[in-house]
Amino acid sequence: MTTRRPRAAARTARLLAATAVLGGLLAGTAAPALAAAPAGTPLPAAAREAAPATVTVAGHGRAAAAPDLAILSIGVEAGRATAKEAMAAQKTAAEALLAVLYKQGIAERDIRTDSLSLAPVYTQSAEGESRVTGYQAGQAFSVKVRDIDRTGQVVGAVNDATRDAGRINGVVFDVADPSALRAKAREAAFRDAYDKAAQHARLSGHRLGRLVSLSEGESVRPGPGGAAPTLSAEDTGVPTAPGEIEEQITVSAVFELL
Repeated sequence: MTTRRPRAAARTARLLAATAVLGGLLAGTAAPALAAAPAGTPLPAAAREAAPATVTVAGHGRAAAAPDLAILSIGVEAGRATAKEAMAAQKTAAEALLAVLYKQGIAERDIRTDSLSLAPVYTQSAEGESRVTGYQAGQAFSVKVRDIDRTGQVVGAVNDATRDAGRINGVVFDVADPSALRAKAREAAFRDAYDKAAQHARLSGHRLGRLVSLSEGESVRPGPGGAAPTLSAEDTGVPTAPGEIEEQITVSAVFELL
């Protein structure tokens, strides 16, 4: 009995060792077998839902309209020996300017002071020394003329009323409410973007799908509408050319390709 037990124990140990080796081999081959999925196994959702093809285009649109508003940049300046005298002369000229504007039918809400200034005037002596010899006072106004056919008449009246103290710096034409003009330009920009995207879809053998994203840049006014020429004291009216006001808009659009 004592000699058989060790033999049985040895056989049992050898059997357990063989089982362990076989289990390790099976465990080592299990992972590759799982990695190589058989044909027909459903793919993960992320692989099935691949991102669709898209096309990104820029659309440009513009719209033009006749202006219905003129904005005058005008003012007065006066030079005198003292600051007090310069300001008094400037005040008299500004009052004359405002009076003629009201007489021309310009409303108070359409007249705004843009700047008021007082500065010394320097003169250089023969010895190269600079000294104050007087003062220059001025005031600048922004004036809206809503009846643009009377723009030249208003400019001439201002020049007559202010004479040498008057300053006509320029005139710009615009539209009082640009929203309608901007809407037309925006519509034209979107149509341009859509047509470009549709063409890209045809050229690439696709159909144009849904709009994915749309962004709009800032609207642009390509330059002023016009400016009044330099005036002389004899002018009672100034010819003006309002032209057209143009609005430009650019959009960026992304469309799906089907």
